[in-house]
Amino acid sequence: MKIGLLSYRSNPFSGGQGIYVKHLSHALAKLGHDVDVISGPPYPELSDSVNLIKIPSLNLFELEDGERLKSFRLKFLSDSANFIEWAGVLSGGFPEPFAFGKRVERFLRSEGSNYDVIHDNQSLCYSLINIQKDFPLVTTIHHPITRDHRLELEAAKNWKDRLSTNRWHSFLKMQKKVAPKLNNIICPSNQSKNDVIQEFKVKEENLDVVLNGIDLQGFRKNENISAIPYRIITTASADVPLKGLRFLIEAMNEIVEKFNKAHLVVIGKAKEDGEIKNQISKLKLEDKVSFHSGLTQQEVVSLYCSSHISVIPSLYEGFGFGAGEAMACGLPLISTQSGGLKEVIGEDAVIIEAGSSKAIAQAVKELFIDKEKQIELSRLGRERMEKEFNWMKAAEGYVDIYTKAIESSKNNL
Repeated sequence: MKIGLLSYRSNPFSGGQGIYVKHLSHALAKLGHDVDVISGPPYPELSDSVNLIKIPSLNLFELEDGERLKSFRLKFLSDSANFIEWAGVLSGGFPEPFAFGKRVERFLRSEGSNYDVIHDNQSLCYSLINIQKDFPLVTTIHHPITRDHRLELEAAKNWKDRLSTNRWHSFLKMQKKVAPKLNNIICPSNQSKNDVIQEFKVKEENLDVVLNGIDLQGFRKNENISAIPYRIITTASADVPLKGLRFLIEAMNEIVEKFNKAHLVVIGKAKEDGEIKNQISKLKLEDKVSFHSGLTQQEVVSLYCSSHISVIPSLYEGFGFGAGEAMACGLPLISTQSGGLKEVIGEDAVIIEAGSSKAIAQAVKELFIDKEKQIELSRLGRERMEKEFNWMKAAEGYVDIYTKAIESSKNNL
């Protein structure tokens, strides 16, 4: 079948969306399907078997504040997508999903008549309601962003921070209106599915669960890379409260007292004047924590393989690529069970309480000295990934739902 996979941004070096789009599209192509990834910037890295259709945006988040203001052009007034993106970003919002939807709707009306099915990757924009009238439509909701919103409000220090957080998450009003009107929604975990039902008031019969895959060929132990003793690795959007990094940083203060050589590698980026950098400075841990961003997959794998253990301190995850990739590389894992993480890690990790730096510190110190436990978790983690999380298996699940959407669309004609 001819599949149009929509993704409003698909950064291959940051976050899970680029990973998801890259590997799902490749697996669908391997099954013999014709796949177009229709993406806004930053654009994904794709296999040669997948076609990329670029939907340019103003991409204002790549500009400094002053440059954003100067980017205005009179022609924006005649293009609602451009004007709303420009005005929304300047006023502290996140209008990209809305604007992307407008542009994609135009593209599909002019050039998209040959698609058998359209698959949206969580834009949840108003335009999907119109697209669903013209095409069989399937939508992935990784998790409801209402979770992120609440955690960021809890972490806000003053009314200005709360106002800014509410403004940024104003797109949730759109998502809450659109999600209940969609007929075919896929979630990557049962927990995510339950949360979508609760937060977005979606009917359960409109939801399916397809577990994501892990790139088992790319993420695997490299015998030529030796683990550096007492190196801890985590993946986190550093200043996003949902990732729980602040609790791991606080735990490092206790860990280095017993293990002076302990060092935390964060795959992610921290704001120079953000909470995490300030916390590190306050605890005098500058030489004990390093950040690495903009990495290729090979560079990420090398960091995993050179680490001693991995810690996932998340307060919520719809799925948890970081946990799965660490386990695939044979790293002993310490993790919370928040959100969909419990379905990824099962019982093959050291389980810790979410939001507790004491629990993290205690688990890390115990695992550092338990060599037998390290060996056992390394083996069990890889075995679990091989058994449960395969992108080809995931793609087959998606195709079943595409087929169901196509048949349902025919019946409604």
